[in-house]
Amino acid sequence: AFTLYSLLQASLLIVNAVAVLHEERFLRHVGWGSDQGIGGFGEEPGIKAQLTNLIRSIRTVMRVPLIALNSITIVLLLLFG
Repeated sequence: AFTLYSLLQASLLIVNAVAVLHEERFLRHVGWGSDQGIGGFGEEPGIKAQLTNLIRSIRTVMRVPLIALNSITIVLLLLFG
């Protein structure tokens, strides 16, 4: 069934997938490494640079909260099936 809990669980899985992307193993092979897309001074960063910054910030900021959210999700699944 499509519930709020299943929507939250799906978003948690997506954030987990983004958090485990390794820059040197995966992102650099598809052209999304940290040295890619560096613009000049005053230029707006492109969509690729914005997405790589988003991925890098998710890995940095969400490391500890993801551990807690994953633990809570596992406990809820064990308790309520």
